[in-house]
Amino acid sequence: MSGVHGGPLLYDPDREAPADWGAVQDRLAPLAVRYGAWRSSEIRRRLARAGISPEDVRDVAGLAGIPVLAKDDLPALQAADPPFGGMLAVPPGTLRRVYRSPGPINDPEGRRDDFWRMAPAVWAAGFRPDDVVLNTFSYHLTPGGMMLDSGLRAVGCAVIPGGVGNTAAQIDVARAAGATGYTGTPQFLLTLLERARETGRKLPFRRALVTGAPLPPPLRELLQGEFGVDVYQAYGTADAGTIGHECEAKDGWHVSIEIVVEVLVPGEDRPAADGEAGQVVVTSPNEVYPLVRFGTGDLSAWNREPCRCGRTGPRLAGFLGRVGEGVKVRGMFVHPRELAAALGGDRAVAGYQAVVSEGADGGDVLTVRVEAAPGAVLGAGEVAALGARIREAVKVRAGVEVVAAGTIREL
Repeated sequence: MSGVHGGPLLYDPDREAPADWGAVQDRLAPLAVRYGAWRSSEIRRRLARAGISPEDVRDVAGLAGIPVLAKDDLPALQAADPPFGGMLAVPPGTLRRVYRSPGPINDPEGRRDDFWRMAPAVWAAGFRPDDVVLNTFSYHLTPGGMMLDSGLRAVGCAVIPGGVGNTAAQIDVARAAGATGYTGTPQFLLTLLERARETGRKLPFRRALVTGAPLPPPLRELLQGEFGVDVYQAYGTADAGTIGHECEAKDGWHVSIEIVVEVLVPGEDRPAADGEAGQVVVTSPNEVYPLVRFGTGDLSAWNREPCRCGRTGPRLAGFLGRVGEGVKVRGMFVHPRELAAALGGDRAVAGYQAVVSEGADGGDVLTVRVEAAPGAVLGAGEVAALGARIREAVKVRAGVEVVAAGTIREL
């Protein structure tokens, strides 16, 4: 079955292009609230504090009285009620895997195949059975690698579990295996393509599904025009799974039909008007990790113009920024509290500031500026130790720059 305007095949036409997207959302909202209230103590407590009974919620509009749970609140919730802050709906021993994301946040994976519902995004990006795909998201502790891996395998692809780093080795294995596809951040894709070209080689990538970092139009144009890689975006989180993805029109993110998505104006939590920026808030009847009004911290906006691919629901207008403390660096969240844990107790450090900038290859560069405490010396050995400690805390390599006393306070 093709889209009504001649678009690509849908992965699951009956689910991805319902006749009435709003009606599907209105059915999901009360199901998620009732299941969550039954199985999640965190949801029960939040409903009770708001004076709301699960039966009071009959549609998406009925969610309005429930306070939003911010992603930034998860570390404190989980520390007070380990390991999942009362949000897990099943015994931990029945999970397939448990992850530890920066924050720190514990993330569950249930036993259902393609637990994060990534297959529709993979299919929409053009991946098909027997494609060989290099997956460059981390397989270590954080769930990014397995999120893409499970979606690729659900479609029938063979996966090269590249993980992060080892640029030369990833180029070698992608060429040796004839990898036609790539998944990872768009910046690392550019790094691989340019590094291969510098050595007189060409990577066989024909298509890519990128996420975890912004994709500015000039970068997409470079990847597609100069290197011939057809690039698509997906958007999701470890907590909520896949939230949206692009179709061949590449005009916004089609929202997953299995979750309820609201776009709420920060500070007011009212529904954003079409085109108005707001926080992406998810309600999900996930059987393992139900969510009710979970604030992702990501800003986007609704685009309700018809899409030529045949999917009938509204689209998210891409990534428009962040609310809250966490920022993404090379696909990983970095939180101020993690830097505080790494540096706050060091008597040789009087102050510090993290700066994220764009590197020569278009990728994120994390630099931590530090001031030495009076009488302290931060030589090469001390700087290397600080860098190692920061990387251990935030799971991202950072440069450490020693600056003069008073510099940080003046910024």
